[in-house]
Amino acid sequence: MKNNLLDIPVLSSADSHFTRQLEGRLDRRMLVDSKVTNAVAEILAAVRSRGDAAVLEYTKKFDHRDAGSLKDLVISRDQLQMALDRLPESDSVALRHAAERIRAYHEKQKQSSWHYQEADGSVYGQKILPLEKVGIYVPGGKASYPSSMLMLGIPAQVAGVQNITATVPTAFDPDNAGSNLVCAAAALAGVSQMITIGGAQAIAAMAYGTETIQRVDKITGPGNIYVTVAKRMVFGEVGIDMVAGPSELTVICDGGTNPDWIAMDLFSQAEHDEQAQSILISPDRKYLELVLASINKLLPAMERQEIIRASMENRGMLIHVASLDEAVQISNSIAPEHLELSVADPESLLAKVENAGAVFLGRFTAEALGDYCAGPSHVLPTSGTARFFSALGVYDFQKRSSIISCSPVGAHRLVRTAATLARRESLTAHAKSAEYRLQDLD
Repeated sequence: MKNNLLDIPVLSSADSHFTRQLEGRLDRRMLVDSKVTNAVAEILAAVRSRGDAAVLEYTKKFDHRDAGSLKDLVISRDQLQMALDRLPESDSVALRHAAERIRAYHEKQKQSSWHYQEADGSVYGQKILPLEKVGIYVPGGKASYPSSMLMLGIPAQVAGVQNITATVPTAFDPDNAGSNLVCAAAALAGVSQMITIGGAQAIAAMAYGTETIQRVDKITGPGNIYVTVAKRMVFGEVGIDMVAGPSELTVICDGGTNPDWIAMDLFSQAEHDEQAQSILISPDRKYLELVLASINKLLPAMERQEIIRASMENRGMLIHVASLDEAVQISNSIAPEHLELSVADPESLLAKVENAGAVFLGRFTAEALGDYCAGPSHVLPTSGTARFFSALGVYDFQKRSSIISCSPVGAHRLVRTAATLARRESLTAHAKSAEYRLQDLD
């Protein structure tokens, strides 16, 4: 079954070739062209060796912005606050409401140091501290994303990070509403300074430091393929949150939700990028046809209809399954960034969900609410990495140190065990290091 207007494949789990068709459409190999890798390596090396000068050159080359110095591209904390103060009331109310909800959610994620004491007086525990300096990369190529500034900055702020550097690949314009919203969001998120640079050069500047931009301990935030490759390459010298790909949404629907709602949910992901992926899974074949009809009816009114069209035709799909249980099984194999359970009893399906960045329960819980103001961060694992990555949170901005304090009696109990195992590993100095204490204890 094909749609005459939009060429979106409708797959059936009963088809003998279904698994191959699904995997081919997902294309989650995250392969990178060698030209991209080489270009990023060149940018990283140049910024590492030439600092500000290299960042300015690449900003002029890629973003077509010419600045006398990198300091001219730095937005101070005072300027960020000024942008917040001058927002129209409706924007201010919405932005503050979203920030309050995001902060309230992440306050519940905070972890504290802990310890326990054994009967012999030995103490063991964990010390939890915030990272000292973090960098957040806020995308800005095709649109302004104040929501991403909140979703990245507020968890860091809640964790206790004192120094937050943000980079945004968009020129600051005090007369531009989108630019002002991003700056205002940065003020609410506690950003120390914002630099209007992007791409691999921004990642390099935060990873290595320049004359103007201080080196950070960890870099978070999504970006294009050059940003993603750059984050991969600097990992080890700095921490990163995850390797992010295009946005994804999988919807499981029992056929009881207004098809226009589901069509618009699919559009909400597709409009991000031509490579974004929107998937609908349902046991109701007639319902899939109704959603296809809604897609064609609603698409002409979309402002970003060409991007939506490309995304839906390149990567979108509708999947017919035998049951909702099978739908969840397929979703678990997809491991989507966003998963909507648009069914009568979403809680029963939730118990079977194993791999998803964020799960949205019920017919009224549009994924878009999570993008802006529900509370959890919308920075989520993509490309199947929800199998081992989790949503960005306060814990991404904390570090943990193990605490070990042996009493004399406790040390006596541990020495022989440690020494025996050390000798089995041929690490004699380890064994003797422990046994020297035993001599004084016997």
